[in-house]
Amino acid sequence: MGVCNVTPDSFSDGGLHFAPEAARARVDQLIAEGADIIDVGGESTRPRAEPVPPQVQIGRVLDVVRYAAGLGACVSIDTTAPEVAAACLDAGASVVNDVSCLLDGALARVVAASGAALILMHARGTQKDMAGFSTYPDDAYGDVVRDVCVEWESAAERARSAGVARDAIVMDPGLGFAKNARHSFELLARLDEVVRSVGVPVAVGASRKSFLAVALPPPSRGPEHEDPARGRAKPESVPPTERLGASMAAALHAARAGASILRVHDLRATRQAVDLERALSERRRCEDIAPESRRCEDIAHNKGGP
Repeated sequence: MGVCNVTPDSFSDGGLHFAPEAARARVDQLIAEGADIIDVGGESTRPRAEPVPPQVQIGRVLDVVRYAAGLGACVSIDTTAPEVAAACLDAGASVVNDVSCLLDGALARVVAASGAALILMHARGTQKDMAGFSTYPDDAYGDVVRDVCVEWESAAERARSAGVARDAIVMDPGLGFAKNARHSFELLARLDEVVRSVGVPVAVGASRKSFLAVALPPPSRGPEHEDPARGRAKPESVPPTERLGASMAAALHAARAGASILRVHDLRATRQAVDLERALSERRRCEDIAPESRRCEDIAHNKGGP
């Protein structure tokens, strides 16, 4: 899933694709790089972001959704507003990406009426309520995996009650949303448990997020960029565009753990990494089952009998 932020204040790119022609160029780029889904959003989800009125969101994203759908892309609309979802589904979107954990039940009714898919992300509260990047009370969760799955399941049940089929729901654990760096890291590390627990496809959006920076050594820019308690980088000291390596590692780990969708900003690099990892894994599996006297390539090409 490739990200197209049509906002002036995106945390990841600072509004790089806000202008209409830039947003269309971003769609073209994502399609060329092999995106399976294009996620279009007109409201920033960075901490402390002010809500954007639905009509303003529609003005930002509707033409972009139409353009992408017209090119044959599978389009997701990233919004928590029922009015925005309805307008974009009518314009050709087929997925609604809700980062609010269904704060507004009307959103589920819109999805159900259209037959669209719903990506339901775990969160607590709104973006305006978030204190800062990777900032959240450490004791806010007991076992973060268990608590996130239980809270998500409650939201999923509300969606089903509104008419959304279980097989139309995708789970997103909400890395970085109402979670500090330790919470997000733990969820990612134990993602296989999340996948087994929820029993629906899981989407993961770790790309460029601040918790990745906390896991990195501090940059050589002076002690003011280091968190002395951890001996690691402060999130703000490693800009989002400089978190590519950590984003790749997170994507590979998520894919191995069973994630069905990777929401990413650097699509070509991520697809290359995941495709190569898959090819190498298949090669290793083939060698594991091949008799010592037979080369793996012979099996792959069905040589030498069954």
